[in-house]
Amino acid sequence: QVEVAESGGGSVQSGESLTLRCAISGTGDINTMGWYRQSRGQDRHLVARVSSSGATNTTDSVKGRFTISSDDAKNTLYLQMNSLKPEDTAVYYCHVNYFYSADIVHNLDAWGQGTLVTVFA
Repeated sequence: QVEVAESGGGSVQSGESLTLRCAISGTGDINTMGWYRQSRGQDRHLVARVSSSGATNTTDSVKGRFTISSDDAKNTLYLQMNSLKPEDTAVYYCHVNYFYSADIVHNLDAWGQGTLVTVFA
């Protein structure tokens, strides 16, 4: 099955940039890969997602500032975050939805432990 692990979070000043990385390992046919974030006291929300076809979608609040990409050779998913704002402060989670074939085909989700991004004004 698939496992994911995030890295790259940290504390930055408003306007600065960070790149988050998600290492993907294991066995499965990936359907979608994405980044979610959860601010304190809030629900977890989608930030950006890429499908197996390469189609991407990005939440409106980060369009033009955040870019999702993947390096299949390195089994790594990235989130380039530019022009960071204090409201981007959150724990960012990597997510993979995939199919795993055993006796039947299972549609499963893999989540990382999250990486904290803090943006100071």
